[in-house]
Amino acid sequence: MNEKDAQFYISHLGLEPHPEGGFYKQTFASDVIIDTEQDNQRKLYTSIYFLLGSEDISHLHRLKSDELWYYHGGSSLTVHIIDESGEYKEMQLGLNLEKGEVPQVRVPKNSIFGSSVKEENTFSLVGCMVSPGFEFEDFELFTQEELLKKYPQHEAVIRKLALEKK
Repeated sequence: MNEKDAQFYISHLGLEPHPEGGFYKQTFASDVIIDTEQDNQRKLYTSIYFLLGSEDISHLHRLKSDELWYYHGGSSLTVHIIDESGEYKEMQLGLNLEKGEVPQVRVPKNSIFGSSVKEENTFSLVGCMVSPGFEFEDFELFTQEELLKKYPQHEAVIRKLALEKK
């Protein structure tokens, strides 16, 4: 484990609070503009640093684009995904391959997802690349009530990761 704490990375990378939880900073955005399925235009890709502390939650949300997650450091990160068919799965983002962690995770577009750090008193630093590029107008945060109506079978993860109210 890296001896630097979360505040070191927040300060040195210039991270700011993210509406879903944790901290982020956009690092790259494509100069290439494409037409999307939704009849609008987006950058080909965007990329951010994202840092989540073990006391933080990346609340359940949805994007209209695929998102690729890349492990950079700290503790491993659990990415919780409810896909378009309503199936739930957890992906472990990290480098402990023997324990099922992987250094990259893909969250398919239109999935509802969030993340959490399992290990106490730690943090996870990752990179996220969205394609077509991220725009806040494509970002949906959900409340527990909204998700429990549609996915009551996933109550435990919804109560853990969804907002109580907006």
